[in-house]
Amino acid sequence: MSRPPLPPFDDATAAQKARLAEDAWNSRDPARVALAYTPDSRWRNRAEFITGRDEIVSFLTRKWARELDYRLIKEVWVHAGNRIAVRFAYEYHDDSFTWFRAYGNENWQFDADGLMERRIASINEHPIAEADRKFHWPLGRRPDDHPGLSDLGL
Repeated sequence: MSRPPLPPFDDATAAQKARLAEDAWNSRDPARVALAYTPDSRWRNRAEFITGRDEIVSFLTRKWARELDYRLIKEVWVHAGNRIAVRFAYEYHDDSFTWFRAYGNENWQFDADGLMERRIASINEHPIAEADRKFHWPLGRRPDDHPGLSDLGL
């Protein structure tokens, strides 16, 4: 199975790959997201180590059960060959309606078919007032005219 764009990445294809990942994660559909990864993909997400699509689906199912009204923006930091580094921010609330903003960096490595074989994520978060939220689009894909991270001063 091929998942274009394929490496090696240039500025345009790295940005396209990041936007496709953002769109998939904003769908909050664990099975859809998992298809972008190799069957034996390896992740480090904070202190959790995940291997393979089944574990990815389980992880994302747990994540989105507790991170409600999740909205994410990704932005390419740098790319070379089959690797892309992105920075991201996302907002969500918990079941008591406390809002949070999480910030992080991801290092991605892709196989020749454009599937992500390695994902290393470092993430921190903090509570925010609902009035301080910056991600206000309807759930799902971020509209093309919504500002990105740099435009929002994040």
